[in-house]
Amino acid sequence: MSRPPADDWAGPGRDPDPARGHDDQVEMHRDVHPDDLRHDVHPDDLRHDVHPDDLHPDDLHHDVHPDDLHHYPAEHDDSLADDVLAEAVPEDEAMFRPRRRKKRSPVLRIGAIVAALAIVIVGGWMGFNAVRGMIPDVEFGQGTPEDFEGAGSGEVTIEIPQGAGGGQIGVILYENGVVASAEAFSNTAAADQRSTSIQPGTYVMAEQMSAAAALDRLVDPDARQSTGVTVREGLWTSEVFAILADATGHEVADYEAVDPASLDLPEAANGELEGYLFPDTYEFSPTSTPEEQLQAMIDLGARRYEDLGLADADMHDVIIKASIIQGEGMFAEDLPKIARVMENRLAGDSETNGRLQMDSTIHFIAQERGRAGTTEAQRAVDDPYNTYVHQGLPPGPINSPGAVAIDAAMHPAEGDWLYFVTVNPTTGETVFSNTLDDHNVAVQEFEQWCADNPDSC
Repeated sequence: MSRPPADDWAGPGRDPDPARGHDDQVEMHRDVHPDDLRHDVHPDDLRHDVHPDDLHPDDLHHDVHPDDLHHYPAEHDDSLADDVLAEAVPEDEAMFRPRRRKKRSPVLRIGAIVAALAIVIVGGWMGFNAVRGMIPDVEFGQGTPEDFEGAGSGEVTIEIPQGAGGGQIGVILYENGVVASAEAFSNTAAADQRSTSIQPGTYVMAEQMSAAAALDRLVDPDARQSTGVTVREGLWTSEVFAILADATGHEVADYEAVDPASLDLPEAANGELEGYLFPDTYEFSPTSTPEEQLQAMIDLGARRYEDLGLADADMHDVIIKASIIQGEGMFAEDLPKIARVMENRLAGDSETNGRLQMDSTIHFIAQERGRAGTTEAQRAVDDPYNTYVHQGLPPGPINSPGAVAIDAAMHPAEGDWLYFVTVNPTTGETVFSNTLDDHNVAVQEFEQWCADNPDSC
């Protein structure tokens, strides 16, 4: 309610105006207990004409609001504490005034902190015990690992795989009885720079060798019993078999007997080895089988395809194109140009009418090498690999292309060339032409070379 007019208040020593009536006098609400007021204020001490707006909420108990007071018939008392009569704050400000908190005992606070720390420590210990079994034991300050002495005796053949480090090599040596502990060899290898030169392959070691003696043996080139074989780019599968057989002591028939279905070939290969025996230099152990050797070549190819960014969806066509590019070119700088000639011819509106007309595909059909060019009879053979007869790409690769040829197939050079011819097979000089007339001029130069080298054409 609004504040009464100033002249309604009784002055000092004056009684309230009897004419004001009972309703204008201050009355305490029946739900308010004296204990709800401040301890130094008694209900009887309230002046009969105190208005609720004149009370400050801090002067009352926190559960009492000035609106809970009504007029109470009491005589005016000038001795009422000034703080009780202090001007009341607005109601909305009083609503949000923070309540006074009781001071908590510091003993309880310290006890809560200690309890929380105890929970963290116990929980951490339980968590560590839960995963302790998954962490390998590492001993510190308990002496050097067990090690043999001397060069050992007898013979033990071990295989060091590609990419093996000191720790893995130590485990291999320990499991084969060469060293007393894997830790002893790992520590020795870590302290000796020579360990970085250990090559993958087969080694003849002794039993019960010291870690230092085992390391000496592994860095000795004469101790390495491996078979190195180089398979160059552009070879047919039959030629790859012959090279592998000659280098590893197997028979060509052993490779021919390998079922391609037993190998992990890319889906693009359609179950055929041709084109997917990646050319490189390989280190095969004396005990490796033809199947293992072929799979090693396939696996390396898969890694190289990934390095080149060759997608599985494009692999079939790219490997076919790359094999033709590999079979036609002699120099790396010519391969992207050959790739462009192929793309221009495959467009379908060229003078070749979509036919590649590549001699390398004819050589593949005949499985003959040693002569440059082809004959008219060979170019007339009805075979799906004959690119003089059939438009587009042949059904599969015609050799095993290398990384450079594959990259050229993926990224042809820019140009309008439709023809090319190696005018000098001895030097590899190749001429690229935009028109048939220019090409015929270059062909005459090749024919002159053949006339000068009749055994090579």
